[in-house]
Amino acid sequence: MEKFYFTGPYANRIFGVELGVNKDCIVHSTPLEDFGGLHPDPNLTYAAAMVNTVKNGTYDMGAAFDGDGDRNMIIGRNAIFVTPSDSLAVLASHLKIIPYFQKTGIKGYARSMPTSSAIDQVAKQTGIPCFEVPTGWKYFVN
Repeated sequence: MEKFYFTGPYANRIFGVELGVNKDCIVHSTPLEDFGGLHPDPNLTYAAAMVNTVKNGTYDMGAAFDGDGDRNMIIGRNAIFVTPSDSLAVLASHLKIIPYFQKTGIKGYARSMPTSSAIDQVAKQTGIPCFEVPTGWKYFVN
């Protein structure tokens, strides 16, 4: 997982502590003003090293996040690109195998209006509520 530095402490806590991801799998997670000389955009070009690691079969998936954590890129097995609009649904359909969610359960999903409705199908199949809200973080907290 590439954090492009500024989101690193949060990612370390969420992925490393709460979700049990091996700390050796989390890279570029120390906050640095210059992003360690890397471009902080999570895409196939700037996260090429992570993509190649997944493509080579070292890991089943990879994820990269931008500097403030509001954009991400997810790569599946064999470096299959998961579109940002479908990543929520893909993740939601696998939450039940993550120890944290086995303990806490899943209360619901939320998506903004422009987000893919694929999560609606996952919610329907799992019986977990899904909420559509206007775009903007202020709507997700309520």
